[in-house]
Amino acid sequence: MRGEVLIERLADRLSGVRGKITPNAEMEKITWFRAGGLAEALFQPADEDDLAIFLKAVPEDVPVMVVGIGSNLLVREGGIPGFVVRLSAKGFGDAEAIGPTRIRAGAATPDKRVAALALDAGIGGFHFYHGIPGAIGGALRMNAGANGVETRERVVEVRALDRRGNVHVLSNADMGYSYRHSRAPADLIFTSAILEGYPEDRETIRGLMDEVQHHRETVQPIREKTGGSTFKNPPGTSAWKEIDKAGCRGLMIGGAQMSPMHCNFMINTGNATGYDLEFLGETVRARVLETSGIRLEWEIKRIGRFKPGHEVQEFLGQLL
Repeated sequence: MRGEVLIERLADRLSGVRGKITPNAEMEKITWFRAGGLAEALFQPADEDDLAIFLKAVPEDVPVMVVGIGSNLLVREGGIPGFVVRLSAKGFGDAEAIGPTRIRAGAATPDKRVAALALDAGIGGFHFYHGIPGAIGGALRMNAGANGVETRERVVEVRALDRRGNVHVLSNADMGYSYRHSRAPADLIFTSAILEGYPEDRETIRGLMDEVQHHRETVQPIREKTGGSTFKNPPGTSAWKEIDKAGCRGLMIGGAQMSPMHCNFMINTGNATGYDLEFLGETVRARVLETSGIRLEWEIKRIGRFKPGHEVQEFLGQLL
């Protein structure tokens, strides 16, 4: 298959790599949606040095794409060409307090673990991570936020590798943050970050984390196969309100559904394909555009190629 051909072609170049390379990797086993096509090859580096060796070895005409823990990821059925890089918890999942108010966290560290570490260290400002089902790398890239706090408020500096394996250290300003977005170059793979909060009483932090947990359990379908918030909130309103107004709460296409519990959460009810999920999302976008004149923007990252005959047009090609 294609993955074996790619790996065989680059065998000499990759001889010094220590991490795990898997041909024809099933992305449905990685994404929280449990749907999607194959990655031509999946690489899990042992550590940052190993990742640098890999990036320097792979020719620039071979695509390289990084993914996190797959919590807000939709993979199309046609699969992903080239290499998908997934940072391992062993090599990139360490986190530690490095001062009274600072934390160093690897890009594969779950957001929830950073919140727990901050609680133990008496560092305030990280309670919102308790409710975000992702890892720090994704939070850095998309400026993840919840409960009125965003990642950009905590970032001091970010360490990253470019496509050639060179190390970069970016300041908060270098990241170019805005709502659910960073202007950091797309080819950078974040490996770790230094984050800063403020001194806070542990009981206060625990109370805030309990509020976050209660909110998630009461208004979000956290026990479903979902990718979290599907669309970004438009200026002046909430995505879920516009989706509800357009009559899309509970809307179902194939095995994909807009959650009746929280209609900005898309769920796989059991047998949804990547096509079902994306077609549902674009149906919702088209209906909201028609109802409210608002162009919802995807918050979920969609990657890979469409399966022939299963292409999905933005807004279903209507009202453009």
